Amino acid sequence: MNESPNLLLILTDHWRGDSLSRLGHPVADTPHLDSLSRGGTTFTRAYTPCPSCIAARRSLMTGMTPYSQGMIGYQDGKPWDYEHTLAGTLRDSGYQTVNVGKTHFDPPRLHLGFEQLTTSQDYGEWLARQQGLDGVEKFAHGVPANSWLARPNHLPEHQIEETWFTTQALDFLNHRDPTRPFFLCLSFNGPHPPWCPPQVFYDQFIDRSMPEPAVGDWAQVHADEASMPMDVNQWRGVVPDHVMHRARAAYFAYLAFLDAQIGRLIEHLNRSGLLGDTMTLFTSDHGEMLGDHHLWRKTYAYEASARVPFIVRPPTSMSDAIRNVEVDAPLTVGWEDIMPTFLDIAGVPIPETVEGRSVMPLVRGDVDDWRPYYHGEHSPCYDPENANQYLTDGHWKYIWNPINGQQQLFHLDADPHECRNLVAEAPQELERWRRRMISQLQGRDDGLSDGQQLCPGPVNAWRFGKADELHLG
Repeated sequence: MNESPNLLLILTDHWRGDSLSRLGHPVADTPHLDSLSRGGTTFTRAYTPCPSCIAARRSLMTGMTPYSQGMIGYQDGKPWDYEHTLAGTLRDSGYQTVNVGKTHFDPPRLHLGFEQLTTSQDYGEWLARQQGLDGVEKFAHGVPANSWLARPNHLPEHQIEETWFTTQALDFLNHRDPTRPFFLCLSFNGPHPPWCPPQVFYDQFIDRSMPEPAVGDWAQVHADEASMPMDVNQWRGVVPDHVMHRARAAYFAYLAFLDAQIGRLIEHLNRSGLLGDTMTLFTSDHGEMLGDHHLWRKTYAYEASARVPFIVRPPTSMSDAIRNVEVDAPLTVGWEDIMPTFLDIAGVPIPETVEGRSVMPLVRGDVDDWRPYYHGEHSPCYDPENANQYLTDGHWKYIWNPINGQQQLFHLDADPHECRNLVAEAPQELERWRRRMISQLQGRDDGLSDGQQLCPGPVNAWRFGKADELHLG
């Protein structure tokens, strides 16, 4: 028998931080995640350091901030070349390391310390071999991968990618090396668009009333300047009411489907006696605007995009005092904290390159000396002027655009959906947060702060090597 705890990391893509039924969301239906959270701690103010997939995952796998690991926006085709990674450090410490699902590493089959790797490529090859499909593939439903369109999936539930990924994770658990602790990363592509959940879940949500999109007093520009007619992948603009309803219903149906698959895995761990010996963490790389403020997709500093779910369920050997706890503001955590958290509970030394911090002291109730606020950023992506730098303590949020210098200030306690920009109404609070941002960015080679003031200028997604052109897709 080994004494080190098993480690389970469950990742999703585009899951909004408010979209858990235990947090009181009016539509989200996540009973399995709610049940998991009863055995641990739910961080209600968790954020991504860079609200798009590749950059966030680099911070997760290295424990470094976006600026330090080199990617502060979306950029394909950049090599993953790091001395210390989460899976590699655990592997070198005796863990059996396995990834099932999305990685977004480069090159695509890079293992990055995982001894076993199963990806979407493997799913596609499996799907092509299924009898009766005759060349029908994952995207045969006709909905693109960044669209606000939605419909039921053309495949039966047992042939959809997330079901297959869960099956592969269960197969590993049934055939693992029992003499070694395991680190299993189950990484779903959903609820990344296309929002095409199984028919049974779509049917459960399509006739329900959906919450209306939040639209700020500052957001009309995203309706007025949207291209018409709208491209199906367009990042901003107003869609017809029935299209909005369908998108929102399919999105929450997708969450319910993922919750069911996560429940399938957790129930197996429970029946096999492994759950009590396993440290489990559930989170997402970023959220989804879902039409809020006339915006779609991610990359933004707004709560819908930057805030993520974050549930930590330690092994049952830890005190019952930490169970079924919600940790709210001002204790902000983020994706660079995941690597040191797993290494901490595994008793593995944390490399000096890691900038995040283990959240286990917070789980145990030791909240002294935690960060006073959280910093996130994103380079331009869909448009040269949608870059952002943000700071938040869970009560207030300050957003600065490093391209044009525009500022936004929101009081999250009174305005959780960020509908009222207080830049003109709260000058003292604005100055306090602006000074913090000046200090946060001081000393960086992008020259965004000289220590006295913020200095707008060009920002590239990839810091290392020759400056790259901005990614505009």
